[in-house]
Amino acid sequence: MNDVIIYHNPRCSKSRATLALLREKGIEPDVVEYLKNPPDENDLARILGMLELEPIELIRNGEVEYTELGLEEKKDDSGELIRQMIAHPILIERPIVVRGNRARIGRPPENVLEIL
Repeated sequence: MNDVIIYHNPRCSKSRATLALLREKGIEPDVVEYLKNPPDENDLARILGMLELEPIELIRNGEVEYTELGLEEKKDDSGELIRQMIAHPILIERPIVVRGNRARIGRPPENVLEIL
């Protein structure tokens, strides 16, 4: 297994740019298309810990699902937010790059350079 993982959405320009940046640096990460293979509860909790974020901070609040699921009213319920991100992975901010016990969100893509 590679020591760099990118949680990637190929339809997202920031995700594509982050993947390209990694490859420019000579890194061929394990690519996890998280919309097809979302992280499980333990992985998502671990990623949140590495990012030092609360679940609400990793949610894309502009997605239709955010409103439809009433997540604004549940923003303090970490367990519920994690469950909804797993059930609706489009809600997860992207891309996320993990290396060892560190992670960064590639917004902008250069943010991930801190952990390489």
